[in-house]
Amino acid sequence: QVQLVESGGGLVQAGGSLRLSCAASGRTFSRYAMGWFRQLPGKEREFVAVISWSGGNTVYTDSVKGRFTISRDNAKNTVYLQMNSLKPEDTAVYYCAAGGVGGGNVANYAYWGQGTQVTVSS
Repeated sequence: QVQLVESGGGLVQAGGSLRLSCAASGRTFSRYAMGWFRQLPGKEREFVAVISWSGGNTVYTDSVKGRFTISRDNAKNTVYLQMNSLKPEDTAVYYCAAGGVGGGNVANYAYWGQGTQVTVSS
């Protein structure tokens, strides 16, 4: 069992930066791929980024490549999403998730955080 708690969201102007954190409980954190997803009201949850259990492999959705960086610290049971050059279209609730398979499919993740709001003003 893994419990996830996100933090670091907020209101930022376009072009600014935020760093999201996701703290995990449980001893098995390092066994899971960790993903970040985002969701707007009335829309499906969409994939943002994923990092392998070792941190050696990362994948990003095209719209955030070069602006967002996912990383993890297994000693601290924490995964991060550094978001730079933010745009109004990045506004959403951001969720972290843990899964054995990883990838961009929501169904691959068994554990989810409660989400943190990111709002980018123009």
